[in-house]
Amino acid sequence: MGSKAAFMARIYPFRAWRYNPSAVRLGDVVTQPYDKISPAMQQAYYQRSSFNLVRIILGLPELFDAEKGESVYTRAARDFRAWRDQGVLIQEKDPCVFGYTQRFQVPGSDAVKERRGFIALGKLYEYAEQVVFRHEQTLSKPKSDRLNLLKATRAHFGQIFMLYSDPAGSVEKILFEGGGPADAEVTDEYGVLHRLWRVRDPATIRLLVSAMEDKKLIIADGHHRYETALNYAREFAMEYAAHIAADGGVKTEHSVSHLGGPAFPEAAAMMTFVNMDSEGLVILPTHRVVHSLEGFLPADFVHEAAQFFHVDALADADAAGYVERLRGETGTAFVAVMRGGTWLLRSKPEAVNAALREAPERQRRLDLTQLHSIVLERLLKLDAEKIREQTNIRYLRDAGEAVDQVRRGEANVAFLTNAVTMEQLREVAFAGDVMPQKSTDFYPKLLSGLAIYALE
Repeated sequence: MGSKAAFMARIYPFRAWRYNPSAVRLGDVVTQPYDKISPAMQQAYYQRSSFNLVRIILGLPELFDAEKGESVYTRAARDFRAWRDQGVLIQEKDPCVFGYTQRFQVPGSDAVKERRGFIALGKLYEYAEQVVFRHEQTLSKPKSDRLNLLKATRAHFGQIFMLYSDPAGSVEKILFEGGGPADAEVTDEYGVLHRLWRVRDPATIRLLVSAMEDKKLIIADGHHRYETALNYAREFAMEYAAHIAADGGVKTEHSVSHLGGPAFPEAAAMMTFVNMDSEGLVILPTHRVVHSLEGFLPADFVHEAAQFFHVDALADADAAGYVERLRGETGTAFVAVMRGGTWLLRSKPEAVNAALREAPERQRRLDLTQLHSIVLERLLKLDAEKIREQTNIRYLRDAGEAVDQVRRGEANVAFLTNAVTMEQLREVAFAGDVMPQKSTDFYPKLLSGLAIYALE
């Protein structure tokens, strides 16, 4: 590998394991990403099929597991092995990548969009190498859970959602210009139509690999899974280096197949790559609901907030009305809904800059940085740990539900926010900064179970 290769995105085709359409119906076995599966969804997936992927990626604990030396992870490994042996899962004969589209209605509007991307293996890079960039902090608990699953099953079942910049759309042209019927399609529980095309022509794959070589990548969704895979790769890198030294030879990733492959299986993970410059990319806002505060008084909060924000009372309306009002704001703003009334908060730049003087300017301008650092931490006295562990805070996509929780007396205040823009995300990520957790909600999510990358 030349010196340039260490600092560029590397993608590889792979022999994916996929559900056998003659054994199961795809709609019965695929799932939303593991971290978006509620207990009710988990139960529904269990009932849908004995081969539903939830049994592997988010299995239910069973009585007497400890006594029997069993766990959700040992069952996941056993099921994955059995499903391959039984022909429920079958492996592609040739290394390939998959064109992947999602047609959906944008929540809260009548607009219908299509997001286009592709599934392939992506080389795992340390953040310091500045090929892959994150945009939010991660929590240790989800990482240990995913590492346990990865070690038990030796496979990646979900895709890490990666963004790359391609204003000309050249990658999509390579993938989708041929057209033709999809190899698989399924509509999920949110009405999103997912379609998959197998791409195994070596010339097309080489074009795609070449087109991605100069790209920098931002993790849109899947920070925990990326860091888990990276930790796992680190464990094997030492063994691999020792093995190569003992062999007395130098092996590159290109020695794996004529189309290239990772130096060793753990050095890559399964990813979906989407053009951040495309029309089909939608980021939804995530609203903050604060609850269980001792001695919270709306009038006191409004008075204290006025140090940093212009505070304007809003007439009673439903959540949609507040969201519409917020969308019309050009500067930093959010809406605070309390039982004593509803207020629009617009930042006072001088006061905010003074309060956040230690943060980079690009961070100071972000609605969510101001909301977290000034409102949640300074005014409401929620420390970083309480916010991180969600002790007094809930994150909701649905503005109506956020407002209802306040009006039902289940919360002190709901903060309705505008969505982070792609420009803001790009600027923060490429600068090596991170946003507050739950800053972005990319819609729709990528389904798990469309393709599986087994390490052995």
